[in-house]
Amino acid sequence: MRDEVLTLRGVTKQFDDRTILDGIDLTIRQGEVVVIIGPSGCGKSTLLRCINALEPIQGGEILLKGEPVRAGAKDLPTIRRKIGMVFQSYDLFPHLTVMDNITLAPRRVLGRDPRDAEREALELLDRVGLADRGKAYPRQLSGGQKQRVAIVRMLIMHPEILLFDEVTAALDPEMVREVLDVMLELARQDRTMLIVTHEMAFARAVANRMIFMDGGQIVEEGAPGKFFAAPETERARAFLNMFRFEEDDAVRKERTA
Repeated sequence: MRDEVLTLRGVTKQFDDRTILDGIDLTIRQGEVVVIIGPSGCGKSTLLRCINALEPIQGGEILLKGEPVRAGAKDLPTIRRKIGMVFQSYDLFPHLTVMDNITLAPRRVLGRDPRDAEREALELLDRVGLADRGKAYPRQLSGGQKQRVAIVRMLIMHPEILLFDEVTAALDPEMVREVLDVMLELARQDRTMLIVTHEMAFARAVANRMIFMDGGQIVEEGAPGKFFAAPETERARAFLNMFRFEEDDAVRKERTA
């Protein structure tokens, strides 16, 4: 059995008197791709932010290869370097070129030689189909290109686990595929990944394990084939049926157009 990379035990998160995460237990092993789905407001994105200590937790513990991840801890910067995260909003510096956006953290945080960092950045940009965009500024890129740059910026830090928070949610439909293709390639490279998404076909294709959340809890989890074909809980069945209805409705509109 592969080594544990990430372990959550009884993780609880509250905002004022609202419980957002209610006793989450989760283990992710080396090379595993875990996809989290669930209705809006169920705690998916909050869970990722807690794993990266962007939000403090009120109960339980989060361990990265046995090391505690705690907001405000002295060793948090060191731990956080091992956790890569890509958000919906890209968060690229608009006044820096693509190359400078990617190499800033390796140079400033890791103390890497600028030439070495640029060399790796070029290799990574080539892998995501952006080898010719190193000198461009974010305003000159499409949404899909910006998101691929954000992924490269994460990868160059060599994190232990990759977190993706609805990275295609802000993209036009035609740009979604180019980002998902990059993520599929990362999964084939045996990367350890935790993905929050509403792209059901992508989830089924990329996941080793599906997790369905609702009301701040993990309601159901399992292999993608079984989960999508025959979910065990009524709540998961209702959620998946909603997506199937939307897909069928889209097909009907296309046929009558």
